[in-house]
Amino acid sequence: MSRIGKAPIAIPSGVTITVSDKNLVTVKGPKGELTQQVDSDITVKQEDGQVVVTRPTEQKRHKSLHGLYRALINNMVVGVTEGYKTTQELVGVGYRATSTGNTLELALGFSHPIVFILPKEVKVTTTSEKGKNPTVTLESADKQLIGQIAAKIRGFRKPEPYKGKGVKFAGEVLRRKAGKSAKK
Repeated sequence: MSRIGKAPIAIPSGVTITVSDKNLVTVKGPKGELTQQVDSDITVKQEDGQVVVTRPTEQKRHKSLHGLYRALINNMVVGVTEGYKTTQELVGVGYRATSTGNTLELALGFSHPIVFILPKEVKVTTTSEKGKNPTVTLESADKQLIGQIAAKIRGFRKPEPYKGKGVKFAGEVLRRKAGKSAKK
């Protein structure tokens, strides 16, 4: 039995979950509304303040989908109540980030600035203090969307292994290389 799949999801106050007849799960909360299409084999039921996900058989496919959809629904519940937040640092001389509305402008050592337009579901803030690396903070209710956007921003200039320059997640530990050694 799937350990993740069999755990029920507690519904906090202020959150409403509806399951349509076509297995479309909709979660509404204070931070927004999220929907997820669930496979037709998996059943999602609401029982006394909890959501329970069950599977019909012990097939490998059903086992994997059982845990997957339980985790996705739980992420939606957490997203509409608390939300998700990702912080990235820009490490490098002259690296800058500015944001106006849902537009993020990055100067990452290229000949031109990178203008990145974010979806309306994601809020962005940038900070740059003297003596510290500029940071980009993304906030959203959708865990998948915020992860995808953070990966796209990191992909503009991945951290290189010698000096560590590039866009990295806050708290990320980079594997560094020694570089050239002098010939004797």
